[in-house]
Order: sequence, then C-alpha cells, then structure tokens
Amino acid sequence: MMNVAVRCENLTKTYDTGEQKVTALNNVNLEIRLAELMMLVGPSGCGKTTLISIIAGILNQDTGLCELFGENLLTMKSADKLRFRATKIGFVFQAFNLLPALNAAENVAVPLIINGVKREVAQRRAIDVLERVGLGERWKSLPAQLSGGQQQRVAIARALVHSPNLIVCDEPTSALDHKSGHNVMNLLKEVAVDDNRALVIVTHDARIFSFADRIAEMDDGHIISISDSPKTA
Repeated sequence: MMNVAVRCENLTKTYDTGEQKVTALNNVNLEIRLAELMMLVGPSGCGKTTLISIIAGILNQDTGLCELFGENLLTMKSADKLRFRATKIGFVFQAFNLLPALNAAENVAVPLIINGVKREVAQRRAIDVLERVGLGERWKSLPAQLSGGQQQRVAIARALVHSPNLIVCDEPTSALDHKSGHNVMNLLKEVAVDDNRALVIVTHDARIFSFADRIAEMDDGHIISISDSPKTA
C-alpha cells in the first residue's frame, strides 16, 4: 500500500545467551503508516527495542519480512543498506550516543556530513535545528556541559537534521520533566505529520500517550493489541 512506511510480517528473533535461547519476537505483524506517530508500549523485555532495531536495520530478524518504504533491508548489500539508513532513517537512542569531544552543533551535523554535506553548511543547518528544540544558544556546548534533558534534545535534533522519512525513538522523554517532555513531543508530532514521514516511539511514559496516532502494546514478544491513543493531554 502506498501509505505504508513500515511493514512487518511474521517477524521472529531469538537470542542465544549460551545457557538458553530467548525469544524476543514471536511472529510479529505491524504496519506503520506515513504521516503517523506510532508508539510501542509494554513491560521491559517484551521485545520493543528488538523490534525497532530490526525496523531501523540495526538488527536482522531470524525469519519474516520487514519492509521500509517498499525496500527489504535484509536483502540489501551492506553499502546500499548503510546509504539507505543514512538518508532515510533518524535515530534517537535512550543513551543519547553523543560524541563527547564534539559540541552540540557538531553532534547534530554528523548525519549531514556522513551524507556528503559540506561542514559549514551542515553546521548552519544543525544550529537551525537546535533552535527548533530550544538549544540555539547552547550550540557550542560539549555534551558534558549539558543536562540530561538538554543532551536528549541534541539527540532529537540530530535525528531530525537530515529530514529522514522514518524517525525511530527509544524513550525520547525519559530524561525530561513534564513541560520539556511535552515540548519535545509537540515538535516530534509536528515533524511526523508529513505525507512522506513516519515516527515510531518506544516509551514507558504514559504522560505522552496522547501524542500517538496509534499505540501498539507488546508483551512476551507479541503485539497483543493496536489501538487509537487516548486523546487527553
């Protein structure tokens, strides 16, 4: 279907811990639509992070199909897969993954530089996006000089800077207070409402459920329900 950004069919993933095999995903089926903000919720260890890692091309599934914009990352050559991820996908990791020796603007500019944008142009664009997340005045600051919430906003700016078609977020509001979390979600929601973009968020934060278009609840490696979100702020 033309309006489907991500299509997962019968995905399975098992980890071999040495002592036993752990099934992280068990025949998972999911579609994420363009112009949609989808949330994945459920208890720790239920498979949420494994699922988004497969969707983002970080992990390979054992069996099943995962297509992004009609493309099967599992069958791509390594170079093509890296190029696809660099242009089509933005990541917001729970641990931020900022480079400590780079200032905020330099961290945000990394996806652009990887994609061949000149450093001066990349930095200007990075500062513009930092302005959007409320950190324009801190663009010269190193990660160690920023609070956890500020580092999270730098990570979100880095995910947005190259205008990806899919944005994947792992607990984007976990380090933020209520007001900052809502400000970030308003920004992400604004970004997601685009005919050529989709957003998937893993979260335990019930304060932000109302920002979702749909919520997929996971447990024990399965998606047990998909519902419209409660539209209460």
